[in-house]
Amino acid sequence: QLNVLLAEAGVPYDMVEEMDEINDDFEDTDVVLVIGASDTVSSAAEDDPNCSIYGMPVLRVWKAKEVFVLKRNIGSTGYTGLENPILYNMNSSVLLGDAHDSCEALRTHLNDL
Repeated sequence: QLNVLLAEAGVPYDMVEEMDEINDDFEDTDVVLVIGASDTVSSAAEDDPNCSIYGMPVLRVWKAKEVFVLKRNIGSTGYTGLENPILYNMNSSVLLGDAHDSCEALRTHLNDL
């Protein structure tokens, strides 16, 4: 399903990694930028047997050195109905606001460096 969305967005297929291919790389990753898709990066899927998505394959972004999560607001939940635990990890920062506007602000800032 996500591959279809990426294709529609014009992302070349050879740039797309499968989940089982990329998960091993997160421990050696400096920065992860999460835009939406809260449940697909929720550590509760692996850590909380009482969670509705327990056992679901997820991207283990929380293993990266730094994680930046773009969200409209704190308190919004995905399918689980629970906040994503990675939001409260020491290596995570949350950037609140519209994802498009936030990405543009980040891009502008990086271009100014």
